[in-house]
Amino acid sequence: MTEHIRLNREQIARLVANSLPDGAYVNLGIGMPTSVADYLPPDREIILHSENGILGMGRSAINDEIDTDIINASRKPIVLLQGASITEHTNSFAMMRGGHLDYSILGGFQVAENGDLANWITDAPDAIAAIGGAMDLAVGAKQVLVMMEHTTKTGEAKLLHHCTYPLTGAGVVDYVYTDLAIIQVCAGRFIIRAMVQGLTQQQLQGLSEATLHMDGPCQTIRTDSAGQPYLD
Repeated sequence: MTEHIRLNREQIARLVANSLPDGAYVNLGIGMPTSVADYLPPDREIILHSENGILGMGRSAINDEIDTDIINASRKPIVLLQGASITEHTNSFAMMRGGHLDYSILGGFQVAENGDLANWITDAPDAIAAIGGAMDLAVGAKQVLVMMEHTTKTGEAKLLHHCTYPLTGAGVVDYVYTDLAIIQVCAGRFIIRAMVQGLTQQQLQGLSEATLHMDGPCQTIRTDSAGQPYLD
């Protein structure tokens, strides 16, 4: 049997970054999504928004660039691009809720085949106190992309018939990027659009509760000699 790879978080972020078109306005949610800022294609102008009031957010700050007053939604220091603006939450949430964002990229605990998303908890030691702005991002953006591992640490499926956790948004997800595949949510079904090299549809289905469909082209996710993922 051919061995298949599992993408790490950096590789998932690179795949998502490469999927974003030139000129897109994109919000990066708390957690894994904020790392997308570090891997945007240099030949595209992609304008990043952060929930805490930044439009024109750049990559992670390093060394002398670090200013602890300039942070992203994950509380990590970042740089500002030329022309960036800082605003308070009222205007920031107006951007999120008003349909001004082309993409919202969120983390996920569970995604259902009808596009329901569950991505928040309150019982972890470092958890936020409530659902936060994720519910606004889930319904306000034109497309919602979810980044997550395909299964939990104990091997439980995260692509489900119905979410069992409290919902962040109902019927909001368009694409799911996992460490094994890219899945489109379309008309109440999960459609496989790409799988990592060496993985079969049967193997991927065995790691999912909901039925995964093949409908149209399915690309292979490969990695080059530097470990960077690409679609073939």
